[in-house]
Amino acid sequence: MPDNFLPFSKPCISQAAKDEVSACLSSGWITTGPRVQAFEKALTNYLQAPFVSALATATAGLHLSLLSMGLQPGDEVITTPLTFVATLNVIALCGAKPVLVDIDDTYNMDVSQVEAAITSDTKVILPVHLTGLPVDLDSLYTLAQKYDLRILEDAAQAIGTHYKGRPIGSFGDTQVFSFHPNKNMTTGEGGCISSSDESLMQQVNILKFHGIDKNAWDRYGKKGNQHYDVPMPGYKYNMMDIQAALGIHQLAALENFIQQRTRIAERYLEKLADWPQITLPQLPTSYQYRHSWHLFAIKINEDAAKMNRDTFMQKMVEKGIGTGLHYEPPHLYRYYRETFGFKVGDYPKAEDTGSRIVSLPLFADMTLTEQDRVISAMAEIFEQCGEHTQNRLYAKNSEHSGPGLQPGGGLAFAK
Repeated sequence: MPDNFLPFSKPCISQAAKDEVSACLSSGWITTGPRVQAFEKALTNYLQAPFVSALATATAGLHLSLLSMGLQPGDEVITTPLTFVATLNVIALCGAKPVLVDIDDTYNMDVSQVEAAITSDTKVILPVHLTGLPVDLDSLYTLAQKYDLRILEDAAQAIGTHYKGRPIGSFGDTQVFSFHPNKNMTTGEGGCISSSDESLMQQVNILKFHGIDKNAWDRYGKKGNQHYDVPMPGYKYNMMDIQAALGIHQLAALENFIQQRTRIAERYLEKLADWPQITLPQLPTSYQYRHSWHLFAIKINEDAAKMNRDTFMQKMVEKGIGTGLHYEPPHLYRYYRETFGFKVGDYPKAEDTGSRIVSLPLFADMTLTEQDRVISAMAEIFEQCGEHTQNRLYAKNSEHSGPGLQPGGGLAFAK
C-alpha cells in the first residue's frame, strides 16, 4: 500500500479552533458550560430554528427525540432500509417496531410508499436525508397532518442542507444533526436536536443529563445553587465545552466547507459522466434543494465493471485510496432479522443499492490533484478489466489550474 494513503474523509480544523480547544482546557471548565451555551446559540441562528439542544452524539438526539415524542413499546416508526443502523437501533431501544419503506433512485425513502405503510400503531415517520440530500418533505408533512403523526428527521448527514430555499431545521417538527468527524462539520463526537416543539425540547434538556432540572453551569457557577430536582430518570447525553469549543469554529466555516464539497462533487459528476462501470448519484427534479454533499456515493455496475463493490474497494485500497460503505441495509443484520422477521427480498431497491454503493473520497480541503488521483485510480482499475479505455485517457490528460485551494477557500478549476 502506498505511504501517501488518501482517506475517503477527514476533518478540516483551523488553528483558531485548535486554540479555542486549548483555551477551554486551560480555563478549568471542560464539561457542559459557557461554550456549549454559545454553540447552541450559534446553531439556533444558523439553522434558523426555534429551539436547539447540543448533545454528545446524534444517536442520543434520535433516542431522546423519540422518547420525548412519547414513543411506547408496540408503537411503529416508519423509516428507510438504507441508513446507518443507529436509525433503527433507537427505535428498538424505545421498544417500538421499525416499519420500512423502500428507497427511490436518490437513495432516499420513497415517499410515495409511506401512506400504505401507516397503521393504527404508527406514531412517527423518520425520514433520513441521506448523503446530504433532503427527502421530499412536503408530502411527508401532509401525511403527518392527515394521520396525526410526528416527524423526526434524521439529518445526521444534512447540516447545511436546504429544502425549497429553507435550511433543514428551520421548519417542520424535529431534526437531529451529527457532528461526527466524517461529517461536514465536527465536534469530535457530538450532535444536536432542533425542534419547533418547546415542550419536547424542555423534556430533552432534562433527559440528556440524568433527569436533573438544572445544568451544571447553573449549579457550579459563581451565582449557582447546587440544589436541584429530578422529575424523571435521565441519561448522560450532554455535550462538553471541549466539543463545543471546536464546534463554534467549525460552524463558522461550514458554508465555505459546503461550497468546496459541492465543487468537488460537481467535478466528479462531470468527469465520471457516462462511465458504464458506475451509476452516479441521482438527483431530484421535482423540488428545489441545496445538497450539502456529505457523501459522493456511486454504485458499481458489476457486469460492466467486471467486479463487485467489495473488489473495487479493495483495489482502491491497494492504490492507496480509501472509500466508504454507506450503507449495508440494517434490516438484514441478525438482530433485525430475528426480532422483526425481516428477510432478503423485502426491500429490493435498498438491498441492490446496499450491495453496490461505495463513497468516493470527499472532504473540504481535498485538492484537485487528490481528486485526479482518485479518478485515475478508478480508470486504471476498470481498464485492467478490459473496459472503457477512454477513462484512462481522461486521467492522463486531466488539467487544472492549480494544486488545490486558492486563497479565500475556492477550488482552482474551471468547469
